Amino acid sequence: MKQPAKALVTLAKFAVSIGILVLLFRTQDLSSLQADLLAVKLHLLALAVLLLFVQTFVLCHRWILILRAMNVPLDWLHGWRILMVSTFFNQVLPAGGDAVRIWMLRRHGVQWSPTISSIVADRFLALLALGAVILAGMPFLLQRISDKSLLYAIVVVLVIASFGLIALLMLDRWPARIIAALPARIVQFAMLVRAPLAAKGRGTLMTAAIMIHLITVAACYFIAIGLDAPLAARDAFVLVPLVILSSAVPISIGGWGVREGAMVAALGLAGIASDKALAISVLLGLGGVIVGLFGGLVWLIAPERASFSPDEARATAERADAAPV
Repeated sequence: MKQPAKALVTLAKFAVSIGILVLLFRTQDLSSLQADLLAVKLHLLALAVLLLFVQTFVLCHRWILILRAMNVPLDWLHGWRILMVSTFFNQVLPAGGDAVRIWMLRRHGVQWSPTISSIVADRFLALLALGAVILAGMPFLLQRISDKSLLYAIVVVLVIASFGLIALLMLDRWPARIIAALPARIVQFAMLVRAPLAAKGRGTLMTAAIMIHLITVAACYFIAIGLDAPLAARDAFVLVPLVILSSAVPISIGGWGVREGAMVAALGLAGIASDKALAISVLLGLGGVIVGLFGGLVWLIAPERASFSPDEARATAERADAAPV
């Protein structure tokens, strides 16, 4: 993607984040929101931030398992350092984390194809695990949603995703003529994401992927308790994954704005007041920022920093965009 186009996309994301936040804040009592943010129980907020920090180790474990399925032997500590640095750059640069992760992985001698493929597969498996969590909470979600059209839409998406997963896992049994009729890019992508799912440690991989989302749910739950919001653990398990799914849509900066709007809507189904829900979301986002800043400290002592060039990292990202997966 050329620089002017990237700049326009970034500006559009900023506009979405700021626009949604402005709309939300205009409908809230800002003094009440400020009071909630200042009154949060610090030990529970600290516990939530600690959970988000622990989550980075599980994220690293998932990525290492994916790399191993692609026959890439990356040391665990190096992988965690790369992941933490990318988390920091995600906070200071729009979509900069993946570019830096690619750049640092290349510095460790990993070839282009597995480098890009591991990140694509990592994101896809995160969505797959999120779908599994949402599906597990569906029986309880049915009791919360009165809008049948929305309910049907969620069910249809989950059913299609389930059939897609089955088709993906059985790709090696498809007739050769059907595979030959599909676009080469689709087949390459399917084989890419199938590799870690078909690998020997796929059970551990999916467990790690699901745990990552459950940690976010737990962090959100503890923040809610710290704000004296009447959020039950079961409601957090059912509703927060919908917020995670919404904020994963790449139309904002770091999920800001979209996450807050989704949190207000989702927790409203559990009877949580909009100001409380907004405070929960803001504190969850700030917890992510704190973890990202810790990644900045990791970056300060990273050996790769001495040879880091923003232009080179940008060129690496552009080459990654153009490279076949």
